[in-house]
Amino acid sequence: MLQDITLGQFFPGKSILHRLDPRTKIILLFALIIVTFTAQGWTAYFMLIIVTAGLIFLSKVPPLTVLKSIKPLVWIILFTLLIHFVSHDGEVLIKVYVFKVTVEGIIYGVQISLRLVLLIVLSSLLTFTTSPLQLTDATEKLLSPLKKFGVPAHELAMMMTIAIRFVPTLLEEMDKIIKAQKSRGLDFDSGGFVKRLRAMVPILIPLFLSSFRRADDLAMAMEARCYRGGEGRTHMKQLCLTRKDFCAALAVISICAAVGGLSYAAGK
Repeated sequence: MLQDITLGQFFPGKSILHRLDPRTKIILLFALIIVTFTAQGWTAYFMLIIVTAGLIFLSKVPPLTVLKSIKPLVWIILFTLLIHFVSHDGEVLIKVYVFKVTVEGIIYGVQISLRLVLLIVLSSLLTFTTSPLQLTDATEKLLSPLKKFGVPAHELAMMMTIAIRFVPTLLEEMDKIIKAQKSRGLDFDSGGFVKRLRAMVPILIPLFLSSFRRADDLAMAMEARCYRGGEGRTHMKQLCLTRKDFCAALAVISICAAVGGLSYAAGK
């Protein structure tokens, strides 16, 4: 299960998505997410699925690796699907006690589940094709107008990127702790809920200690390199928009307009 969590992983490459400016990718991701959550009608959803599949192909990241990002949240998606099955009025297909599965509930549940899947896949493509350093620089640049209002843009971007960066590291550390505790005879799979909850204590305590130790090492490393925040800092590689970014923006705007038109037509 831990190996299936891909948040924060970066796959180096030279694909079209890798070469785009990170600011462009973040802005276009938000645009696609907004369109995904406002889409209506199966034609609009089909178009979004085709677009997402095309982005996976352009990223050159293995499709199974991208789809693996859905696995940790599959129970949430199934639970959402089940809730919508029985929470909408309409033509009843199945009735079990007070629960009624309706045609409208199935349609709406499938659409909501598709939205969640597309959201996860699109967000994963951003981290797969953008390094943590690029994410930090892009987030800082996008938040820089808020500096006039006293918002610490650089510090916020740094904290967010460090948090995303250390997710795979902490998961790897947790996996090592679980294997070490199992080799000592600790049982995680048998017993009731309370017993399993108590069995998590020998995992959480070493994990917290390891996290604090890594945070302290990171702080010392940043101080040793004379890190003093974003004030007066310069960047070795400057972000620069190119023709590829404008073409990508034009393509996404066209897709958003097409999906919006299909959704409007379906809502009539």
